Amino acid sequence: MYKEYFRLSELPFSIAPDPRFLYMSSRHREALAHLLYGVQGEGGIVLLTGEVGAGKTTLCRCLIEQIHARCEVAFILNPRMSVEELLAAICDEFHVETPGAAASVKVLVDAINAHLLRANAEGRRAVLIIDEAQNLRPDVLEQLRLLTNLETNTRKLLQIILIGQPELKDLLRRPELRQVAQRIVARYHLGHLTRVEVAAYVVHRLSVSGAQLPLFPYSLIGLLYRLTGGVPRLINLVCDRALLGTYVQGMMQVTPKTLKKAAAEVSGADSAWRFCRRLLGWPLVVLAGLAGGAVFAGGLLPVPFFAWPGMESQFKSSIPAPRTESAAPAEAAPQKAPSAPEVKLPLETLRWPDRSVPRAASEGLAFQDLLKLYGVAYEPGGNVSPCQAAEAVNMNCLSSRGGLTDLINIDQPAMLLMDGGGKDLPYYVVLTSLAEKSATFMVAGAERHVALAEIAPLWSGKYTLLWYAPPGFSNVLAAGSRSAAVLWLRQSLARVQGGAADGPALFDRDLVQRVKTFQLAEGMVPDGIAGALTLIRLNMRLDERLPRLTTAALGG
Repeated sequence: MYKEYFRLSELPFSIAPDPRFLYMSSRHREALAHLLYGVQGEGGIVLLTGEVGAGKTTLCRCLIEQIHARCEVAFILNPRMSVEELLAAICDEFHVETPGAAASVKVLVDAINAHLLRANAEGRRAVLIIDEAQNLRPDVLEQLRLLTNLETNTRKLLQIILIGQPELKDLLRRPELRQVAQRIVARYHLGHLTRVEVAAYVVHRLSVSGAQLPLFPYSLIGLLYRLTGGVPRLINLVCDRALLGTYVQGMMQVTPKTLKKAAAEVSGADSAWRFCRRLLGWPLVVLAGLAGGAVFAGGLLPVPFFAWPGMESQFKSSIPAPRTESAAPAEAAPQKAPSAPEVKLPLETLRWPDRSVPRAASEGLAFQDLLKLYGVAYEPGGNVSPCQAAEAVNMNCLSSRGGLTDLINIDQPAMLLMDGGGKDLPYYVVLTSLAEKSATFMVAGAERHVALAEIAPLWSGKYTLLWYAPPGFSNVLAAGSRSAAVLWLRQSLARVQGGAADGPALFDRDLVQRVKTFQLAEGMVPDGIAGALTLIRLNMRLDERLPRLTTAALGG
């Protein structure tokens, strides 16, 4: 109804579990990593729980898209059935022929076992995913445990993933189901979005739907978070109803009043028709529908979609392109809302203090501040360059170009080149920490606090950061590489993911798959190549003492 009015390619807040609209918060990435670990494991049950509307089913469909090429997937959506009915449904999903409707449990299990043996012989994994698993009966759960006994001499034949509401955890705590609980090899509870993630969530879904207008002012995000509690499904319902109300009123931006009325309607306090009628009255409801396309026809020029203060630099570079090894990472959101008060200071606080220090000295001073964060002493102006000083302590310099979200993804302090959008003499500063609306910089050795919205006009987009490269690392690690760095990579992934740490110093097929799993968990393109960005993220998982941009302010 409002899609053409706002010039959207599709509805941005549909509750259909479309993986394209999945916003990968830090918890969603961790949940996906657990699911992928389970799929690639050697059998057992993987458990994913979460409140209603947390995004479990959408995440599951994202998983299926990732694994369908190498796995056979049986997806059961409504498991409220008997043992025989569930086994028959599994046969249907795996396209296994059965004798008929009256087949016994033994006949059905034998048919499933024969199919799994064939799939294993052909190198295909079999995965059974059961959604709404809190509805499973205890005797059905026990039968699922028995299915995990199907195996060869070397591996289990069936991997089971149970997805359900928190009641599923209570169900599995029953004494009679203790054997089922003992078969769980990985479990994860998917929580709600934080306030910061709600902002990124709304931006992501609007961007995927082709929005070019600032439909939701940034000032509404706090209200939206309070009204929905950060539950993705509630966010979708409220935002969808709010856009409908905005369309009916003939406006181009959601207001607080409309958002509150939308939330009331979603909670059941209003019907959809009464919602529109209360906003405008009977005659205007009809007129608004008739005049829907006239706004653009009348010559209203589109304004930039990222009209929220500071949001362009945070999100524009990250949507919709995913991260690759050739560019800075592109999609993430800070994990928690900041606890420290936000600071908004004049733009001049980030400008170079020309009267006290020459700009020509800014690069050396910035590197001095950056290295100091890692405990490395450096005196600019000597015979040793900053990157040489870093190499002396096994650190590398990495220079790239991107947006603020790229730096949030990497989550490490960085040296930024400021040039006033090409209108100013260049100088260097160090970004040391980020909060929700403010950032902390070191400028010529002095600490400055700046609003996020005030960074983009001065920043060229170029940045340099420091990272610890593994021993023997020269370029990227890929299939066929053989070096001490490959051995370090194998051992480090084992520490993060679990599993065996022993193996050759050869980048073999197993290591490629491990790297892909890690990259997916980090929201990166799973290309199986360990370049600088992948290794930086791995370092961050291995050593919590490394300085971070968001730890203090965002709880990352």
